[in-house]
Amino acid sequence: MGRRPADLVVRNARWVNVHSGEIIPGTDIAVAAGRFAYCGPDASHTIGEATTVVEVAGRYVVPGLCDAHMHVESGMVTVTEFCRAVIPHGTTSMFIDPHEIANVLGLPGVRLMHDEALAQPVNVWVQMPSCVPSAPGLEEGGAVLGPDDVAEAMGWPGIIGLGEVMNFPGVAANDPTMVGEIAATRRAGRTVGGHYASPDLGRAFHGYVAGGPEDDHEGTRMEDAVARVRQGMKAMLRLGSAWYDVATQVRAITEMGLDSRHFILCTDDCHSGTLVRDGHMDRAVRHAIGRGLKPITAIQMATINTAEHFKLEREIGSVTPGRRADFLIVSDLAELKIDAVYGRGIRLASAGRLEADMPSYAYPGSATDTVRLGRALIADDFRVKAPAGAGATVPARVIGVVENQAPTRALTAHVPVEDGVALADPAADICRIALVERHRGSGDVVNGFVSGFGYRGSCAMASTVAHDCHHMIVVGTSDEDMALAANRLGEVGGGVVFFADGEERALIEMPIAGLMSNERAEIVAAKADRLIAAMKEAGCTLNNAYMQHSLLALAVIPSLRISDKGIVDVNRFELVDLFV
Repeated sequence: MGRRPADLVVRNARWVNVHSGEIIPGTDIAVAAGRFAYCGPDASHTIGEATTVVEVAGRYVVPGLCDAHMHVESGMVTVTEFCRAVIPHGTTSMFIDPHEIANVLGLPGVRLMHDEALAQPVNVWVQMPSCVPSAPGLEEGGAVLGPDDVAEAMGWPGIIGLGEVMNFPGVAANDPTMVGEIAATRRAGRTVGGHYASPDLGRAFHGYVAGGPEDDHEGTRMEDAVARVRQGMKAMLRLGSAWYDVATQVRAITEMGLDSRHFILCTDDCHSGTLVRDGHMDRAVRHAIGRGLKPITAIQMATINTAEHFKLEREIGSVTPGRRADFLIVSDLAELKIDAVYGRGIRLASAGRLEADMPSYAYPGSATDTVRLGRALIADDFRVKAPAGAGATVPARVIGVVENQAPTRALTAHVPVEDGVALADPAADICRIALVERHRGSGDVVNGFVSGFGYRGSCAMASTVAHDCHHMIVVGTSDEDMALAANRLGEVGGGVVFFADGEERALIEMPIAGLMSNERAEIVAAKADRLIAAMKEAGCTLNNAYMQHSLLALAVIPSLRISDKGIVDVNRFELVDLFV
């Protein structure tokens, strides 16, 4: 109304209005106290002596981008460092599910990340982890959470809902823990996140939807997106470092004509290299535009659709009065070329460079002493005895990696046997995989086989990032290198390491819960580059192979995984023998 001067006025903009689906030229936008106050043809009445005026000369003003589902820990850095990396790419709101740290440190770990999230200059809401462990009975992690924990967390100021409910058989079967957690979330008026990872869209899928989850990001096919939207869910289409699930599912909009307002873009998982080099939600929006969406439709799927889903449309998601003044100045809409990023009316980044002052966040010692091996591991720990009477080969179950997707294949292969030991077979692209228990110091090692990495020669990679229970996964061709890699992570408190021919070739230290580095994202990205180079030198050409490695123990996504209890057939949700 002009009764007081605005803090900031943006003049002569092309207003990208995600409510009406229009681009409106000649628009002025006034900001006061961190919120939009006026959006219209002339804001001169709001300009006073102390008002900052930004002339954008016909460039676009776009709402700040929202990531509807992601895990900060997968960026290898803390919440603060993740924000530092993504703000220049236009992300001003994130909905994070810290179930990685929850599986290591339990509810105190969730609170640590929740409190760090509240300290950021952008919006970071936390979804309370729902499945800790993710597959009860098939794995055991570092903590157990239940309905009472969920009910407690719903009273925290930064909790926005329940994180992805991965135990989809439990929901369909009315498992008391799942029912209790969903009920606690609904009583608090919050959103229930979904995760239905099965291709079966029959009775089990319908039971899952009826159980309460309101969205799902695990679809990989057009029919997956269609089924979810028809059942009243939001279909979340993800583009992460290793998940390319937008192109197939967006056809539900571009070819079938389904209502795009029920589709949401997210990343799920992006490691630091992707964030530094390629971007974050801006990358997802550009990708969606490249797959046939109109620019404003893709932007809606990364802004207002997300805000409405989490009941935050009066706070974020659009450039309209009353909302938080999170916006981007964009010179090319189709390419989403971001010139400046504003959060709550303050310029946080321009020309791709962060301007905000963001001090690092200190984690206590209890969060950095989490890799407990119990003993020094030796090569014999990584040798698999063949069944009695085995000949030159023996049929074994093999986890088959699927490039650019989270699901694996359940393969069977005849692996060579020598002196009673079943061996890796690099010529057939079959490596050894081991899961090393790291929470209780039991010294236990579970062994198996995996295909898809293409390693040659003597090598091994170990990681304490092993969704979701986050034990240690070791993949390699050499028992000796596997032991060296595992022990090295025990020494540094967690992370990722690659050995070849008995020598350390790359290391990313992640001392916070064995999941996150306390260094800057660009430093971690440089270390990740060395890791990727070492993997390639050993024969691995798989796109984002580290991310694929980190999912090999994820016992809630088909088809075959490894856990601290053995080999898991996720299609049947049961343990199976390694040898057929």
